[in-house]
Amino acid sequence: MKKYFMAFVMGASLLTLAACGGGGEDQETTTGGGEFTMVENDEAQSLYKQSCIGCHGGNMESGSGPNLQKVGSKYSEDEIKNIILNGKGSMPVVINDDAEAATLAGWLAEHK
Repeated sequence: MKKYFMAFVMGASLLTLAACGGGGEDQETTTGGGEFTMVENDEAQSLYKQSCIGCHGGNMESGSGPNLQKVGSKYSEDEIKNIILNGKGSMPVVINDDAEAATLAGWLAEHK
C-alpha cells in the first residue's frame, strides 16, 4: 500500500512541476493577495510536498502544524534543519537525509 501511495505522490509531484513550467529556482510567486511570497526552488518544493504539506498546508499557511510562511524570520537555517531532522513538539521526523534536510531548510529560511 505504501508503495502505491509513494508512486501516486511522485506522479502528482511530477505533474505539478510540469504544469508549473519548471521556472527558475529563485523566482518568487505571490499568493494570498500579496501577503505571502513563496520563493521557488523545485527540489525544495518537491520535498515540501512529499513531507510537509499534509500538516503545514499547500501555501505553508498551517493545518495541524504551524504556519511556515515567515518561518525564516523566527528560526535560522541551522535551527530549521535541526527541527526537520529531529522533530519538535508533536512534529515527527519526516526527513532523515542530511542533504535533503539542508535543501529544505535553506528554502524555508528564505521565507521571511
